[in-house]
Amino acid sequence: MTRPIDDLIPDYIRGLPVYVPGRPIEDVERELKIRAIKLASNENPLGPSPKAVEAAQRALQESHRYPDGGTLRLREKLARIHGVSLDEIFIGLGSSEIIDLAARLTLGAGKTGLTSEGSYAPFSIAIRASGAKLVLAPMRDFVFDLPAIAAAVTPETRIAYLANPNNPTGTTFGSAEFSEFLERVPTDVLVVLDEAYIHFADRRDMLRSVELFRQRESLLIMRTFSKVYGLAGMRIGYGIARAGFVAAMNKLRTPFNVAGVSQAAALAALDDAEHVKRSIAANAAERSRLSAELVKLGLRAVPSQSSFIFVDIGPRATSLYDELLQEGVIVRPLGWMGFPNAIRISVGTREENDKLLAAMSRCVQTVPEKAR
Repeated sequence: MTRPIDDLIPDYIRGLPVYVPGRPIEDVERELKIRAIKLASNENPLGPSPKAVEAAQRALQESHRYPDGGTLRLREKLARIHGVSLDEIFIGLGSSEIIDLAARLTLGAGKTGLTSEGSYAPFSIAIRASGAKLVLAPMRDFVFDLPAIAAAVTPETRIAYLANPNNPTGTTFGSAEFSEFLERVPTDVLVVLDEAYIHFADRRDMLRSVELFRQRESLLIMRTFSKVYGLAGMRIGYGIARAGFVAAMNKLRTPFNVAGVSQAAALAALDDAEHVKRSIAANAAERSRLSAELVKLGLRAVPSQSSFIFVDIGPRATSLYDELLQEGVIVRPLGWMGFPNAIRISVGTREENDKLLAAMSRCVQTVPEKAR
């Protein structure tokens, strides 16, 4: 008697949730027959650097060749920027690949992976996909409670994922808090620090992670080219870790994991400091304006240090998302990330934010006061 192929899938894989991306503009426009704007996926509204576009176009002409499987030039440049050695840089298929590889290297049956409630969803998925036990520490007013996370560490804990700033709440923790956290967490626990949105944070006590990396061997720092560099479609990110851990990740990654076009675009993006400055300045100005206008509408906009705003709507969050969609404004409902009463709004251009605010004003008028 033959067994169904599904029987070969482990139970811990069967029960995994599916990552839910923001809805593409094309789908919404085709379905609703309207022009839409997308403020759902935290993409850089200014787009990529023109230098990156030019470099990608040139590299495309060589796309019949396999890319540099060792990503040498990009690793060399990043090593110089961060003051680390070449073999301490890992280039990945976005941060997503690094999140997954870190779990695969440290976890397995009988082990525990740790993160916070309300953290980036792939952290929990990676832990569960490794066959390990997932432990979620509670949040405190939409902020990571680092003492609670440290207290949740057990002898079976092998990895702890943190995001600073956090997605989807946009909140951060400072240098002193993180240093104290590291002192409490045993060195046989790998601390994975996701800094995808670090360029947008402007709090004065923001931690300098690479300096802490020199002090703690079991620290993995993640960065991405998807946000401030505007290369989300290129799927490229990097990690900073000890050489031995990077070597182990290289054993597990797929060959030629990062396309040559993506490598070329990333190299050029690193050379365009002015584009990065413009992106940061535009985000800061519009984030402040957008937050203030949302508060005027009677909504709770959690103070953000990122390129998006977490808005605590109340019981009508899902219906408000649907109403905004009908207006041609795509935001992100957060029920699947553990916040059924909230939405996340990416900071767009001034024109996009104006359209959002106008639509939000019309829709919020239908929200009962007690639900705000």
